[in-house]
Amino acid sequence: DVILHRDRSNPGGAMISDERNLKNNGECEISPNSVFCHVPGRLSLLSSTSKYKVSVGEVERRLSSPECLNASLLGGVLRRAKSKNGGKSLREKLEKYGLSLPAGRRKAASVTLLTSLVEGEASHLARDFDNVSKTEFPVRRLAQYTRRQYTNEKQALAAKVEASLQLVKEFQDLVRFGPSGMSYECEPGVDKDVFNGLRHFSLVTHGFGTPTITTAINVFHRYLEELLQSQDNKDSDGGPIGNGKCTS
Repeated sequence: DVILHRDRSNPGGAMISDERNLKNNGECEISPNSVFCHVPGRLSLLSSTSKYKVSVGEVERRLSSPECLNASLLGGVLRRAKSKNGGKSLREKLEKYGLSLPAGRRKAASVTLLTSLVEGEASHLARDFDNVSKTEFPVRRLAQYTRRQYTNEKQALAAKVEASLQLVKEFQDLVRFGPSGMSYECEPGVDKDVFNGLRHFSLVTHGFGTPTITTAINVFHRYLEELLQSQDNKDSDGGPIGNGKCTS
């Protein structure tokens, strides 16, 4: 069911919708996909500020292990740190969605720059990093340089590359055991110990970590494949070499 209600933290605001399911006793159960709030991005330029949806499920993840954010940190993430009665209004809104934030709780995980990002912005950053890596990282130039070091040992280089490609493939398969997107449920047949480790990493990086590791693996995979090319291709990739100076 979709239920319209007015956000109590903003009495004059527009009606917003929640995805709710009715329990057997007739009470409403709020979906983890319901929108808790929207927050402006921290990394956008002023001319292109983005707003990111924060779901009830995301807030619950931030309150749970491994982060266990306290009121101060959660308020900062949700941009409520400087609002009047921010802590009180935050707790009231959490209670409305069936979440609790005990007073005086201490955070469990170390605070990093990633702590300030919501999952939407963290995923956006990962996508941008992937796109820049695909178009700008000089894979071919690095491979050409390495091949020149093995001019008289081409067979030895090929053997190293083939062995490395096999290890990379096995590592890629392991990383795929981890959570997919924002789904943190272990799929049947997946090693739970491996999944739980990758799940922990994904939670503390809010969806940024695993895609970024995957991007790095893919870059290295492209480098290895380029090393197998027998002909020293003179074409460059990763953008123009230039002279290292900026031009106006």
